[in-house]
Amino acid sequence: MATPTLVRGARASRSTITLKLLMAGSGLVFIGFVLLHMYGNLKAFAGEEAFNEYAHHLRILGEPMLPEEGALWVIRLVLIVSLVVHVTSAVVLARRAGAARTVKYAVKKNKHSSVSSRTMRWGGLTILVFLVWHLLNFTIGKVNPAGGETNNPYQLMVDTFGLWWMTLIYLAAMAALALHLHHGTFSAMQTLGWTGTAAARQRARTAGWVLAVVIAGGFSLVPIFTLLGVID
Repeated sequence: MATPTLVRGARASRSTITLKLLMAGSGLVFIGFVLLHMYGNLKAFAGEEAFNEYAHHLRILGEPMLPEEGALWVIRLVLIVSLVVHVTSAVVLARRAGAARTVKYAVKKNKHSSVSSRTMRWGGLTILVFLVWHLLNFTIGKVNPAGGETNNPYQLMVDTFGLWWMTLIYLAAMAALALHLHHGTFSAMQTLGWTGTAAARQRARTAGWVLAVVIAGGFSLVPIFTLLGVID
């Protein structure tokens, strides 16, 4: 009777490791994407022509080998698959952790854990909800909350972030993203075996903070300076 139990335990352990690797891998895909997306957003500081040229270049990327927006749809499909993998892995791992954790252990863990680790689930949900709105706002539906035109990417951006409450929503989402990146980067590096020593763990935490500040901070510059009237 002992052997099947050990086998089941081994399978569960391998499954958990696989799920963590899938989370780490899909997370790295998102980090690469948001870095490139942030770079594109910062084109707003170069003016309307540069920003709209960048948006147009994305639509024709890969032509003539690919049709218009072909490369964009490839990127979108990769991101959708990565999102499904990331969220599914997170839900399964959370359920397993919840089933195995005792009340005493949970209290002890929360007492010594960081804010970013305790807010991973709610932060992830916040980012997911924001992502849906962000796509409706700028990509799929192109909703202009100020009631202006939607076919001019630069003007749509200016109109959106010219509203204080839209900028506030965006900055709140960036705060959630920063916390998610901080702990997620450390967890990914831990899963990949890069935190074996105290020095390596410290480097992983530093890498998490650097990515959090650079990415969330970089994304926040455009809405802040638009609201202040520097970008108009």
